[in-house]
Amino acid sequence: MNISSKTATFVHQNKMYRMKRSLLSIFFLLTVALAAVAQPRISSNKETHNFGQIEWKRPVTVEYTITNTGNQPLVLTNVTTSCACSVADWTKEPIAPGAKGTVKASFDAKALGRFEKSVGIYSNATPNLVYLKFTGEVVQEVKDFTKILPYAIGNIRLDRDEFAFTDVYHGQKPSLTFNIANLSDRPYEPVLMHLPPYLKMEAEPKVLLKGKKGTVKLTLDASQLKDYGLTQTSVYLSRFAGDKVSEDNEIPVSAILLPDFSRMTATDSLNAPAMRISETDIDLSVPLIKKKKVSYDILIANAGKTPLIISKLQVFNSSVGVSLKKTVLPPDGMTKLKVTIRKRDVGNKKHHLRILMITNDPMRPKVEINIKR
Repeated sequence: MNISSKTATFVHQNKMYRMKRSLLSIFFLLTVALAAVAQPRISSNKETHNFGQIEWKRPVTVEYTITNTGNQPLVLTNVTTSCACSVADWTKEPIAPGAKGTVKASFDAKALGRFEKSVGIYSNATPNLVYLKFTGEVVQEVKDFTKILPYAIGNIRLDRDEFAFTDVYHGQKPSLTFNIANLSDRPYEPVLMHLPPYLKMEAEPKVLLKGKKGTVKLTLDASQLKDYGLTQTSVYLSRFAGDKVSEDNEIPVSAILLPDFSRMTATDSLNAPAMRISETDIDLSVPLIKKKKVSYDILIANAGKTPLIISKLQVFNSSVGVSLKKTVLPPDGMTKLKVTIRKRDVGNKKHHLRILMITNDPMRPKVEINIKR
């Protein structure tokens, strides 16, 4: 072999070596990138909660809504507090991508004055520790109810303007408690009118004197809900004895019933369906500028080992239309969800457009699709 041939061979081998090294580098970078992309992400509805004034020796509870904005299940491994006087509770089950959990902190003040406490949340997300805060002022007796009870129905003030039982399972009996104050000039008996059979209320005390505060507990009997998904109704808070139902004393109530997976075995979990969805947030604002009707396709797949069943598909605005080709997907099966928005029916832009989907995937029984228009 002459020198020029040897040189050509060496150059060719050198090029092949560099190409292999480049390919390995690209593969490594892609692996790192995919690992970085495929991860859970933790997000809270608020970083700091301000209680305002609270009464001494009257425990209060703050609830943070935790959303997994990543694409892998989020696990809250531990929750700590900055003082021994606050006790934390949190969602123990894995939180699927797009789903929500809760973290609660109860504070029983032992001393008067202002306070600032923190709640530390450990998880499998990055960073693995985030802090949320709650602040307020402990007083002997609350005089100003406007901050702690921001909503008014007549001369009655309360700290909620709706009751939402977010995720409940058949047979559960979750409760919501709201604070209430009587600013009228006479004794007041709290009553929620038009309670459906699945709701029960208890007031403590049963009669509030002028300028006094109490609580009302609303309990949901999920066994009496008739169907999966969202159930909505309204109750009406009486403002005085003999009060009547009107828009002025209406309080919306909602509950989302999910399939119960409590009896699943370990084998069932391994063989469960696994829903994959191309996206849960779609923006149709640009095409709706020029068009009266816009359609968008969302892909849904089953990455599990048993059939995926989409048992419920709900919309809450007449401008939204949905069409689902299949409601049962075999393993590795796929279908298309067609979402259509009609511009003339959209109405108030502040109204939240969404689609609620209920499935038999134990990791993702509830999926919310949000629509921007």
